[in-house]
Amino acid sequence: MPSPLLTFIITLDEPLAIAAHPDPRQPAQTYDTLLGGLHTTPALVTHDGSWSGVQLGLTPLGARMLLGMPASPLANWDAEATDVIGGFATRLREAIVAQPDWAGRFAALDELLVGRAAEADLRYEVRPEVRYGWRRLRETNGVVGVAELAAETGLSARRLGSLFHAEFGLAPKEAGRVFRFDHARRRIGHTVAAGGTLAGLAAECGYYDQAHLAREFRSLAGCPPSQWLAEESAPPPGQEF
Repeated sequence: MPSPLLTFIITLDEPLAIAAHPDPRQPAQTYDTLLGGLHTTPALVTHDGSWSGVQLGLTPLGARMLLGMPASPLANWDAEATDVIGGFATRLREAIVAQPDWAGRFAALDELLVGRAAEADLRYEVRPEVRYGWRRLRETNGVVGVAELAAETGLSARRLGSLFHAEFGLAPKEAGRVFRFDHARRRIGHTVAAGGTLAGLAAECGYYDQAHLAREFRSLAGCPPSQWLAEESAPPPGQEF
């Protein structure tokens, strides 16, 4: 699902199979380690009923430390991690697979990531206007408008959009959509369980109305919010609760 985080997945046994990517031009493929950029349409992952691995969510600003590059080249794209960060991805997977339990896997992951961060080249600094703009979108869950954001940074909307796209691969308006959607997706189950309505959720998350929320869900999740909620709440086939 679209989110404000890049996706880094390390498999433990079977490769990760992606049947449909955010960019429909990218063919179905399997991955031992995957790096996926920010995106505004969902990906479809398939498996035969059992799959295990570790998934990391990387902030675009923090990803520079791990990847040594901006998030933009990976926008709307999935890549084998070894093609992006070389042997480090292989070492991560080997270290995790060698551990007998989850405590050992996470300890090995922490050790390697901390070491990578300590060795990172931090000479490149993200422009403060871009850093500020991303943090404002995060703090407001994407509700702040582009014009307001540009005024707060002292840049024109066009200039801010150009800098945003160069760093993240998304313009401020697109990033705002992703932040709002991510917030709504995380809130929807709690809202409905507490007796709330989708109209109330739409207002809470900065949408014009319930219809606006539904359109955005269809665009970013591939289905309306009611369908997504029903499918997420349903027990897996063959299990009873």
